[in-house]
Amino acid sequence: MKTEAMLFGGVALFFGGAAALYGAWSRDATGTTALVVAFLMAALVSFFCLVQYRRRGSRPQDRTDAEVADGSGPVAFFPDESPWPIVTALGFAVTATGVVYGLWLFLIGLGVLARGVFGMVFQYARR
Repeated sequence: MKTEAMLFGGVALFFGGAAALYGAWSRDATGTTALVVAFLMAALVSFFCLVQYRRRGSRPQDRTDAEVADGSGPVAFFPDESPWPIVTALGFAVTATGVVYGLWLFLIGLGVLARGVFGMVFQYARR
């Protein structure tokens, strides 16, 4: 997962830099917002992959001397149920509504959204 984390980290840096330059030069709120959202999505995937790499270590796919048989065994752990996707969706909905109705609602939604994302990433950390 280290390679994937670095790849998406690079994509996030690209979109972050592009958003900063585009926002400064064009003063277009719509395009800047789209680039910031792309930055946040790539940063989220990079963060998830980095946490998984630190938790599980390197995989056989990360080593150049690995054999095909090294990757055999159970594929992954698939949880039965989780409340965090619902919390994340609720946080996103409140955040998006806060863009229309005010900063106070946006900040509340951002807090709920952050809790949902961190809940999904760390829900099985002690497993």
